[in-house]
Amino acid sequence: FTDETIVKFQLGYSFNSWSVFGETATKAGYNEDYLVRTGLCFRNDKGQLLDRFRGRVMFPIHNQSGRVIGFGGRILKKDEKTAKYLNSPETPVFSKGRELYGLYQGRRAIRDAGCVIVVEGYMDVVALAQLGFPNAVATLGTACTANHVRMLLRQTDKVVFSFDGDLAGQRAAQRALEACLPLMSDDKEIRFLFLPSEHDPDSYVRAY
Repeated sequence: FTDETIVKFQLGYSFNSWSVFGETATKAGYNEDYLVRTGLCFRNDKGQLLDRFRGRVMFPIHNQSGRVIGFGGRILKKDEKTAKYLNSPETPVFSKGRELYGLYQGRRAIRDAGCVIVVEGYMDVVALAQLGFPNAVATLGTACTANHVRMLLRQTDKVVFSFDGDLAGQRAAQRALEACLPLMSDDKEIRFLFLPSEHDPDSYVRAY
């Protein structure tokens, strides 16, 4: 990613440590229970305060007002024992079924393009923005919901779903279609862009 992209999406990194974030935050005056409620830390069986995100590229999740309400973290090296992506848990201010990653950064581009591209992951959104498609958003590790569709249709009359080309991506497209159908009208347009099975939107745009 370019420096411009990193600044635009406020990308960061969490140290590969069990406690450096929690210790730093408490020294800065944050209450331990508050850190647990936000999902940034958790307590083990002994009651120790531990960091939830460790050794990951960090993707802040903004609401439509631009406030950070959660985080996604991606590991740097492939590890079969570790989940590739980790999201903030549900909190009073963050619900995966009501938010879309990249919508805050992409609202103007969506209006200018007259459509929004819906993809599966943070990396897809950030990479597409850098490669000339700043009108992309992503669901947050959950199926597309009716709430998501309503949010999208308030921004534009044309929605293009482009999930990964594998079987899981096809299933995600099916669920998105089911969420869209009850909300359709003559002035709205929903499209599905299916990629070759070996590609996701990020890899396809890089290749072609």
